[in-house]
Amino acid sequence: MFILRVHSVDSERPISIEEEESGFTYASKRAQPPLKLIQPSLKLTDRKGLIHLYRNSSHSSLPNPSSRSTTLFIVAVPNYLSSLDFIRFCDSRISQVSDILFIRNDGMEDRYSVLITFSDQSEADGFYNNLNGKKFAPSEAEVCHILYVMSVEHTEFDEVAAEAPTGFTELPTCPICLERLDPDTSGIVSTLCDHSFQCSCTSKWTYLSCQVCRLCQQQDEILNCSICGKTENVWACLVCGFVGCGRYKEGHSIRHWKETHHCYSLDLRTQQIWDYVGDSYVHRLNHSKIDGKSVEMSTSCLSHQGDCGLCECSEDTGISGAIFNSKVDSIVIEYNDLLASQLKGQRQYYESLIVEARSKQESSIAEAVEQIVVNTMQELQNKIEKCEEEKSGITEVRVSLPS
Repeated sequence: MFILRVHSVDSERPISIEEEESGFTYASKRAQPPLKLIQPSLKLTDRKGLIHLYRNSSHSSLPNPSSRSTTLFIVAVPNYLSSLDFIRFCDSRISQVSDILFIRNDGMEDRYSVLITFSDQSEADGFYNNLNGKKFAPSEAEVCHILYVMSVEHTEFDEVAAEAPTGFTELPTCPICLERLDPDTSGIVSTLCDHSFQCSCTSKWTYLSCQVCRLCQQQDEILNCSICGKTENVWACLVCGFVGCGRYKEGHSIRHWKETHHCYSLDLRTQQIWDYVGDSYVHRLNHSKIDGKSVEMSTSCLSHQGDCGLCECSEDTGISGAIFNSKVDSIVIEYNDLLASQLKGQRQYYESLIVEARSKQESSIAEAVEQIVVNTMQELQNKIEKCEEEKSGITEVRVSLPS
């Protein structure tokens, strides 16, 4: 279940199909036929704004009867497709659409998002089943990712748009970062690429806009925490790109989560994603220790009947062993970090005990020395007083003697 909040001070502007057809577009290079399936009642609009995508943190993001709606959100459309090109991509499914809103962000010049409203749930389901996961162009890397949206809110205030509704957590709007998350979190069932280091499709999608994906491509550079400058155990916020150190260093990543409620953080060394709310890893892909390839961490059966004998997941592809090894490696890394943290804590604890013992010893010695000095001074004072008394007595005796 997803909710959209759009921060925008702009108003919707109508789009003219005639003007789009007269211009030079990506589709025009392929000699596409003119559009004949668009209904006269179709509302085409364009708007500038910053999108915040939220998911219900207590439910799976995969489509189900209770989470479907007549409003669909296309996460990212590459900018080489014009509005007309996108409509042509939708093909005959566009005939049942009542409203299309193109949302553009000046800070993301490589892509834009689309909201599509249907008058009928079955038509929305048909659009989703036919186009979700389909490439925008056969020779290109970008894939159409569609999400069912329960509600869309437009606001002029950034604070309102950036505040997660109760029970919801914010997701990244970068398609690559969404594909890094497991299907239950992102709502994206399958991907065509593992988006590993120096991946061409990653650099193509994110050259201009996504801070996280740019960081993942900068493997030759030493990345450091933006607060303390530490270069070990560095994580990047999947929503805003904040770079901070892990909880076993100074903990600036977890502090960022507590301040912003951005709960998904990417380990820039292992490419694994941690969910601070669920307190677990939620990444989709991991590198196999068997053959070096990337394997999918979530391997649930895709059969509607729930019988694994009907689909390919029953076949022994060797993935289970790779997944097991990857999970073991993740656990080993986690517990090694935990052990190092505990040992450091124990060392600090016993060092504090030693310092405290030394302090008590020095204090005791100082008190003993002070007491000895006081006692010695008291004895000397008593002797002086006694001598004074004896002297006074002798003086009196001498005075009393006849001269």
